[in-house]
Amino acid sequence: MKSLIIGGSFIMLLAVTAFMNNRIAPAKYTNRVMNGKGFALLELFTSEGCSSCPTADELLAKVQKELKDKPVYLLAYHVDYWNRLGWKDVFSSPAYSKRQMAYSRWLNAQVYTPQLVVNGNTELVGSDEPALRKAVSWALSAAPLATLSLQAQLQGDKAAISYRVSDSTASGQQLLIAVVQKAATSKVASGENGGRKLSHIQIVRDLQTVDLSKTKNGMSTVKLPQGFNTAAWEIVGFVQNSANGEVVAAAKADFGTPAGQK
Repeated sequence: MKSLIIGGSFIMLLAVTAFMNNRIAPAKYTNRVMNGKGFALLELFTSEGCSSCPTADELLAKVQKELKDKPVYLLAYHVDYWNRLGWKDVFSSPAYSKRQMAYSRWLNAQVYTPQLVVNGNTELVGSDEPALRKAVSWALSAAPLATLSLQAQLQGDKAAISYRVSDSTASGQQLLIAVVQKAATSKVASGENGGRKLSHIQIVRDLQTVDLSKTKNGMSTVKLPQGFNTAAWEIVGFVQNSANGEVVAAAKADFGTPAGQK
């Protein structure tokens, strides 16, 4: 699916109340407190084999630069179903295609690339800047349904991550922990992007699920890719309702405090 980016900078709401008075709230936010203290988790489903995906990757990079001081978390999943059409995406995984299928069920949406999901409750074409702008501003405006803190400590080729979820009483929640490569480039030799050099950001290289049914505070160990370091990589966690896909909290792991310590 192809779309056109409409020019203009990605400007976030500074005066939430004034902006809110000029629009009608989407149904998903009708009963939410709008206090301007929310977050936005952006999950992009993309592929090096898709000719319309580089535009979405560029938009994601633009968002990252302009909203670097906002609680906005970016994740790019490279799906594998384009691999059979002439180019195998080295970052792709069937697990990410499966995750996109789950969103298709949760949101009653089609599966396509580039597809972007915001906070697990809104999906849109990943290169549609106006739609993305609206979705992110609503997400940042709404009070979060829960809070999440992550502390991490490197232990050889693993990271010990202590997590704490608070202000959430909903059942069926899971903590997902993404190991993210911040940037990479690829020379695509064939397929729809054959001959192009592509730049990627926030590439999910592993995704681990932690069941929160027994405890909202605990420890999880994540295996790290070779060469992992906190300058070129990061760990992003988010809490998701497994019944409807809504993401209720998100955070980056803090490597400044040893895991298990306060």
